[in-house]
Amino acid sequence: MSTRLFAVGERQPSLALQFAGFSAALLMVAAATLAGLLIAPRWGTAPVVLLYLPPVLLAGIYCGLWPAMAAAAAATLTFNFYFTAPYRTLMIHSPADAVTVLMLFLVAVVTSRLAASLRGQAQLAGAHASRNATIAGFARRLLACPDQHDIAAVTVGELSRLFQCHAALIAGPDEPRIVAAKPDTVVLGLSDLTAAALALQTGEPAGRGVTRDNLADWQFHPIGPGETAIAALGLARDDGASPVGEGQVQLLGSLLDQVALALERARLEQDAREATRLRERDSIRSALLASIGEDVKPRLNAIAAAARALRRAGEGDKATLSIVVTEAAKLDRYIDNLVDLEPEEEHQPIIVGGLSIDLHHRCVRRNGEEVHLTPKEYAVLAELAKHAGRVLTHAQLLRNVWGPAQEQHIDYLRVAVRSLRQKLEPSPARPALIVNEPSVGYRLALC
Repeated sequence: MSTRLFAVGERQPSLALQFAGFSAALLMVAAATLAGLLIAPRWGTAPVVLLYLPPVLLAGIYCGLWPAMAAAAAATLTFNFYFTAPYRTLMIHSPADAVTVLMLFLVAVVTSRLAASLRGQAQLAGAHASRNATIAGFARRLLACPDQHDIAAVTVGELSRLFQCHAALIAGPDEPRIVAAKPDTVVLGLSDLTAAALALQTGEPAGRGVTRDNLADWQFHPIGPGETAIAALGLARDDGASPVGEGQVQLLGSLLDQVALALERARLEQDAREATRLRERDSIRSALLASIGEDVKPRLNAIAAAARALRRAGEGDKATLSIVVTEAAKLDRYIDNLVDLEPEEEHQPIIVGGLSIDLHHRCVRRNGEEVHLTPKEYAVLAELAKHAGRVLTHAQLLRNVWGPAQEQHIDYLRVAVRSLRQKLEPSPARPALIVNEPSVGYRLALC
């Protein structure tokens, strides 16, 4: 990126360049005059008029409007002085010569203005191309930045180089702070921090050369659309002059737009990474909870069932067995509470036809009316609802509901399913909700 091209239009050419342009224009007129003096004795003065047009064109293209106008005036005077009677004077006796001189002047003036206009258009196109190249190069550097800190560092480094001044990126509308600065030793005074806060809060430039009666040494420009500035760029020069000239305002605005896009992109990427991390965490948590529900609960149920069987049989210490049953029930409730710690969207009831199964609140409704189910009936229905549309084998349902020791007692499962159909199916004889897969198991139909 060039520091020269972006400054086009900032200041007028120096006196040396202007003097060089006028000198070149007059030298070309002098060369045309010498050529005319050589050919006039042989071919007359008529062809000499055409010799003065190339210097005017070249002066307009390469030197500018005013050198071209000077060339036009010099060409008219020298033609009158050397090639119209009386010679070596500025007087004209012949009307034809007067018309020739006048037409030469008019043609030279028009030609000089056209050539100068073409030169101005070429310079303007070059300035636009250079500005676009500067913006594109800056955008490429920002695109390579992985996070907001790197974006801030690249921004202050590039803008400090382009505008040849100090630069600082400020963030935080309530308490403005320096995120990155060039040079690193930049320290902002109270008046500068006040101007930075004003730029962040209003979304308008503030500071030296922008607002009246401002004691700030820095000029701050908001970064972001409208009044939603996400940061502010501070610029300052050692000599106290305004760091941004009139011809540089549009370029600075385009560069700050690129910075705003880069900061917003970095923020969105960070949010996406955070969302991915949360999804991964939720996935791991769901897997752990599913493992607890599918692996631990059946064993707790088996322990509780064995303890109740021993107590009914009168074997063992009844007090100890009661403690085992009670603690197993507590653990079962704790596991149910853990399993309930799912994302909010997973708490939504499962709707199958007119049946609503709310696993979070352990509530089953048929056509809006709550249906009372026994613990085993609800446990069977909950297992089917968790895997709605999939076939669960007899052994899987028995293991999850009654425990691993009861996997062979299919009659337990058939009794529970028959009772569920009586309570939930519109026509228990032709079940449409809890569908039997012969010799395999059952599934909860989704439609």
